[in-house]
Amino acid sequence: MNYKVIDIEKYYRNGVFRHFTEDCKCSVSMTARVDVTALVEYSKSTDTKFYINFLYILSRVLNSRDDYKMGYLWETNELICYDVINPTQYVFHEDTETCTPVYTNYSEDYNTFYKNALDDVERAKKDREYKLDIVNHPNWFDASYISWISYDSMNIELPDGYLFFPPIVNWGRYRRENDRLVMPVSVRLNHAIADGFLAANVFRLLQKEIDGFVK
Repeated sequence: MNYKVIDIEKYYRNGVFRHFTEDCKCSVSMTARVDVTALVEYSKSTDTKFYINFLYILSRVLNSRDDYKMGYLWETNELICYDVINPTQYVFHEDTETCTPVYTNYSEDYNTFYKNALDDVERAKKDREYKLDIVNHPNWFDASYISWISYDSMNIELPDGYLFFPPIVNWGRYRRENDRLVMPVSVRLNHAIADGFLAANVFRLLQKEIDGFVK
């Protein structure tokens, strides 16, 4: 885990950062539909799991820009940017109706990521513990698939004043609209390091990455 310390005085969002860490601590949440028609077709034709393919694309997107890799060190009051952030996915156990967090290391190489994610999921299926360990996994973002419903909006609430910077991303079941398959995706970012543009940009980059991935 490597990171660089951001010089607040030279940070391009300096004024925004100070306002939303001192005066108005809050987050930005946004839900939009992503066209996954081509990704669904690709997953079926290659006999690969759509869920892991999307997780890979999401990880690529969030690692493509420093704004999505920010962190905050409470002990030293420092804003940092990680070299890499990794997805924390989840395995749901039908018999207990509980889930187990799964830590998967991000790799730019698709085949490596796919194999690792698949292996991590299989190991987690044998576990029933909710072993979420944020302290030892600071550069991990939350990636949760809500498979039971295709929703229209979702909002993640954190305690007031809590400076939690890793992205929180959820997505639901895709559905057919006008002969296309669209999937609801929700993105939560801390307002100190992101605004409406940066939240919306995640969806634009997701569509761009999907189009490039299936080609």
